[in-house]
Amino acid sequence: MRSLPVKDAHDFPHTILWAWERPEDLRFLNPEQFAVAFLAQTLTLTDNEVGFSPRKQPLKITPEIKLIAVTRIETDKAPALSQNQLDEIIRLVLNSLKLKNVSALQIDFDAKVSQRGFYRQFLTQLRAKIPATMHLSITALASFCLSDPWIKNLPIDEAIPMIFRMGADNQKVKTLLKNGTDFSIPLCQQSYGIATDEPLTMNFDKTRRIYVFKGSSAGWTNQDIDKLVQISY
Repeated sequence: MRSLPVKDAHDFPHTILWAWERPEDLRFLNPEQFAVAFLAQTLTLTDNEVGFSPRKQPLKITPEIKLIAVTRIETDKAPALSQNQLDEIIRLVLNSLKLKNVSALQIDFDAKVSQRGFYRQFLTQLRAKIPATMHLSITALASFCLSDPWIKNLPIDEAIPMIFRMGADNQKVKTLLKNGTDFSIPLCQQSYGIATDEPLTMNFDKTRRIYVFKGSSAGWTNQDIDKLVQISY
């Protein structure tokens, strides 16, 4: 199966802030420079059920800011990965499109090898149910983007390499990138996922989008944004 052609992400700005589960007041953002990928909900697969936890913390933005609704998927013990669960998570992700100002979707799921078939099936069915022009992205382990071909034909528009919190692969991946090695999977060659508390010494492709995670419990501030603007990616 061929992957879908890359969409323009509705002209999203170059830099996208992740707004996770904490109070955020982002009304100071310049919509020409920044968009926001916010955690809309967390879904937990357990046995044959899907636990649903909506965003609990306030997110304040101006109407001009473009939003990506992020669904985090987690598993508890050994879920059935049944059709019932598949139908339910699709329903809940589609519901996130009803939130105000949402114009793209993102899935955050650290799928184990045994869960990849289920994940692919979920993305395939979700892709068929959303508008053809809607941008659909996923987060991806940076190691997948370097050497693991399982994601290359997923029916998505973008896989964001997470170049932080990489565990055992941390030094290996950062050394490869610093030495000029690019991600081998085309879906991973559109953006970078970075964190404010893990500075990188590598040459970024300036044509790619940057997704930024704030590595602290405090929300984004004007001072954080000033530092981002000053960084030359």
